[in-house]
Amino acid sequence: MKPLVKYLGRVDYAPTFQAMQDFTATRTQETPDELWIVEHPPVYTLGQAGKPEHILRDIGIPTIKIDRGGQVTYHGPGQVVIYLLLDLSRRKIKVRELVTTIEQAVINLLAAHGVTAERRDGAPGVYVGEAKIAALGLRIRGGCSYHGVSLNVDMDLTPFEAINPCGYAGLKVIQTRDLDIPFTAHEAGEQLTQHLLQQLEIKNG
Repeated sequence: MKPLVKYLGRVDYAPTFQAMQDFTATRTQETPDELWIVEHPPVYTLGQAGKPEHILRDIGIPTIKIDRGGQVTYHGPGQVVIYLLLDLSRRKIKVRELVTTIEQAVINLLAAHGVTAERRDGAPGVYVGEAKIAALGLRIRGGCSYHGVSLNVDMDLTPFEAINPCGYAGLKVIQTRDLDIPFTAHEAGEQLTQHLLQQLEIKNG
């Protein structure tokens, strides 16, 4: 069964996080999977094992401690975020497979625009050369996933300079605009969603 796709527009992080938790806690075996496509106002999120020292200085952006894996990352306008609310047990997908599926969708999206991207062992996400273009973090509860992937599209990247992105000091970040892909965040969200649906179908096939 194809996930329902919901475009939520620009929404605050905290209530969206709460909504993901509520959706996952109350879903049943019959609940359809959903993909939520959003942008967020500026916010840092710190994963479960996140170390506060990876936030290097206070530049007035709020930090929210959350329950995904990984360290600190930044969300802001011009970045598309896709949350994957999936019943992995029903889809018979293991967590590692889901991570690979998400990364492959981003790699395929960029390849369709002539850009070569890759994954790295032990450092989830997608990279173009030395720079990270997409970050991902998941939480699994009762065999179901939430949180997801963020792709830098056309945004102010300077807030990344105030953190060690994903816990890596000096990690460069890049966005599709720097690669001459003329996306808006909404268009990037639409196209990445199609690639995600395609990859999930292959896994289910």
